[in-house]
Amino acid sequence: MWPLIKILPVTTNFRFVAFARLAGALSILAVVGSLALTLLPFEPPCGGLNCGIDFRGGTVLEISTAPKAVDLGKTRAALGAMELGDVQVQAFGAPSSAMVRFQTPAGESPAETVDHVKAKLTETLGQVRFARADVVGPKVSGELLRNGVLALGLAIGLMLLYIWFRFELQFGLGAVMALFHDVILTFGMIALAKLEFSLTTIAAILTIIGYSMNDTVVVFDRLRENLRKYKKMPLREVIDLSINETLSRTVITGLTAILALGGLALFGGPTLFGFSIIMMFGIALGTYSSIYVAAPVILLWGVKRGEEAEVILPADVRP
Repeated sequence: MWPLIKILPVTTNFRFVAFARLAGALSILAVVGSLALTLLPFEPPCGGLNCGIDFRGGTVLEISTAPKAVDLGKTRAALGAMELGDVQVQAFGAPSSAMVRFQTPAGESPAETVDHVKAKLTETLGQVRFARADVVGPKVSGELLRNGVLALGLAIGLMLLYIWFRFELQFGLGAVMALFHDVILTFGMIALAKLEFSLTTIAAILTIIGYSMNDTVVVFDRLRENLRKYKKMPLREVIDLSINETLSRTVITGLTAILALGGLALFGGPTLFGFSIIMMFGIALGTYSSIYVAAPVILLWGVKRGEEAEVILPADVRP
């Protein structure tokens, strides 16, 4: 029984395409719900998302308690009691340095808020040296939000071109539909869980796009090979065969990544918790979309069969 991976069957014969209609209906409902959670209410800058300082604006303060290390937990607790909105405290460089981010409360100027924060930190940590204080205004935060959205759109567009060049147009459309599905549902999960939406979140979503595309390409590669081998086999059976042949690789890769991210979520602290949860959700979602979003699009559009001679499967291994 050891290693436990031996428990997994060497070959599987699941009928994935048989549930494609049901999965498609559920995906459409999930996409509509995610869009509603993300966009409603229609209020700038982020609608239903919990915008961080990067997109909402605020103040970045660099502090140093040299020669002793900064107590991040005590700093976070002290600022959390001041009603400064989304407060972030991160180690920065040496153990004695930290970066503090906070929002300006209504009715106060940024300069007044900075003075109050400096006084609170001095009271909490003792001797503190303040290296710099930068205010992220609405114009800068708006540019960051626009650039983040453009980065997501550009990544998806380049993925379409890559798949179109490597396979056929319908493969590219299937892959892009899967990517849109993953991105929209990830945004819905962020809105539902009230996770912070920041530049770190954008980085996580871009990573999810890459992982989902990699998973889809593996399935498409096997599908293209099988289309050339079994020219007379019905397309739905070729799709099932291709997914089953790549299933063990997909499950092992996904579980390995999720286990690593689970450790990061548990022991990485509040700063990395949201990033880890988003990545875990996205990896699981990418596996699902490769099977029930990208592949069914190929079934709807149809594909050209290769010219190679057909290879007949033995009866005991036919799907």
